[in-house]
Amino acid sequence: MERYLTRLPFWEMLTEQEKERVRNASTLRRYKKGAFIHSGGNECLGMLLLLEGEIRTCLLSDEGREVTLFRVYPGGLCVLSASCVISQITFDTQITAQQDTAVLIIPAGITASLKERNIHVRCFLYELAAQRFSDVMWSMQQILFKGLDRRLADFLLAEQERTGSDVIPMTHEQIAQHISSAREAVARMLKHFSGDGLVELRRGAVVLRDTDALKKLGNC
Repeated sequence: MERYLTRLPFWEMLTEQEKERVRNASTLRRYKKGAFIHSGGNECLGMLLLLEGEIRTCLLSDEGREVTLFRVYPGGLCVLSASCVISQITFDTQITAQQDTAVLIIPAGITASLKERNIHVRCFLYELAAQRFSDVMWSMQQILFKGLDRRLADFLLAEQERTGSDVIPMTHEQIAQHISSAREAVARMLKHFSGDGLVELRRGAVVLRDTDALKKLGNC
């Protein structure tokens, strides 16, 4: 547990008593790919430190439509699962595991206590919340002001940069979830990209063939 907790940016700013409380209360949980980690009506989990895998945070409408807000990768923290800790967070989110995932959970009660007693933790939490809000605003900007072709091109290029590979191992459904679109629309656009020689479509994957053309399309 100690080797995981030392990854917390504010760990060295805690008192020995605070560190001991966090050690005793924190838990390690594993989730299978596709599993729900948190949704608005569930218990307030607290702070999540992602150790392995990937998690996706989204809004879910009454009709079942999903809008991706942001994704978190190993080493990242999530506080939108702790709206009962930060009262200014007033909307409910749904968090799912995109891969087999391991997270370290610092319970809401401990997180709230640290926020009230330790100025370093309080500042960190609000800075992280502000960063996530910026991520949300970027996602909304993409949806509202960019066409599907540009959003799809930007997404494929971002995944290439993040993974260092031209092969994007995602289905049409997974890509559609990430860019908040319909699977059918994404499938049609990918077929169009393939016809233009920008990508190659494989079972469960998309291979980038002309990144320069994708960059021009994304910057249009």
